[in-house]
Amino acid sequence: MSKWESNGEIAILREYLRIPSVYPNIDYEPCVEFLKRQAKSLDLTVAVHYPVNEKNPVVVLTWTGAEPNLPSIVLNSHMDVVPVFPERWKHTPFGAEMDADGKIFARGSQDMKSVGIQYLAAIRALKQDGVRQLKRTIHVTFVPDEEVGGDLGMMPFVESNEFKALNVGFSLDEGIASPTEEFSVFYAERFIWEIEFICNGQSGHGSLLLKNTPGEKIHYIIDKFAQFRKQESAKLDNHPELKIGDVTTVNLTMLSGGAQANVIPPTLSATFDIRVANDVNVEDLKKTIQRWCQEAGGDIEMKFIAKNPKAPATAINDSNPYWVAFKSAVDEMNLKISTQVFPAATDSRFLRLVNIPALGFSPLNNIPVLLHDHDEYILADTFLTGIEIYKKIIPKIGGV
Repeated sequence: MSKWESNGEIAILREYLRIPSVYPNIDYEPCVEFLKRQAKSLDLTVAVHYPVNEKNPVVVLTWTGAEPNLPSIVLNSHMDVVPVFPERWKHTPFGAEMDADGKIFARGSQDMKSVGIQYLAAIRALKQDGVRQLKRTIHVTFVPDEEVGGDLGMMPFVESNEFKALNVGFSLDEGIASPTEEFSVFYAERFIWEIEFICNGQSGHGSLLLKNTPGEKIHYIIDKFAQFRKQESAKLDNHPELKIGDVTTVNLTMLSGGAQANVIPPTLSATFDIRVANDVNVEDLKKTIQRWCQEAGGDIEMKFIAKNPKAPATAINDSNPYWVAFKSAVDEMNLKISTQVFPAATDSRFLRLVNIPALGFSPLNNIPVLLHDHDEYILADTFLTGIEIYKKIIPKIGGV
């Protein structure tokens, strides 16, 4: 038996990882029952909210502070995980198998069930050390629907009376694992535009050279975005100090249309995933794209599949006492951190949109980035070290 098999926190993590809260048609009830048991073992109160429907619960475990009228702290994680391709896995995706090196293989081990359990384990360790209360109330939230946009999870929850009653002043949420010693800390996110361009035009026989065809229009649009993508890629190549979150990314993700090979169709469409950098003027970008549509020949419909508003960045300076507390904790532990803009999207954006400062941080370093990948795993020692890190951070931010 490995040295980790008898560790209680490892056992709790593996139990959680074995719950297949995976798309499509997630049943969250096993997660809810699991978390209720964790709340009881920690002597925390627990509430289950349904901001949209009974299939998408938000579970809130609460450690009441000595001064409960102060704005509270949220430690957030999501219960849902992305689909798996079992044939590509060497280990059972929801088996939480652990090898002799302490690698725990499971979907969600990095993204982000491990972080949710680290929060709870750190609270358990603090209580075992005799910490009865922190100054501020701590809410450990477990939400649904993050992996598909949060429309049934955090987005409606932040608008609910139940959330407003939590009186949240600051939030921690997920970051990304780091393959180096350095930890990434995310203070902002790019915002998402997903646009389908429906190109209408002259149809006819495939043997003719007709004018104003959908094919010509879609080619022009794709070419313009390809040039834009190349410019943003060059920024990264020429400025080593920039990270992926500092530039706008563009990817062609879907093409559709056509009836058969010898027929010019009346409509073709192309869909792009665009993650807009925070320094981009939104109106200027929209006008540029609209100009491209006119230059292509017009009669092109821009259909926004997703159009997220720009959320304010969280201050990472002395003006933000929560940042000061967080930074104090990591400095005392001599952790190396890199402050960045998150390249994708997390639930933090919904809190920032209602002016609640939020940081993204996963205490997982010296490990390959495997979120959404096959054979996703976390090292047992990395998981346990992360508990010790949160054991330092949570009292600091809870004592602001």
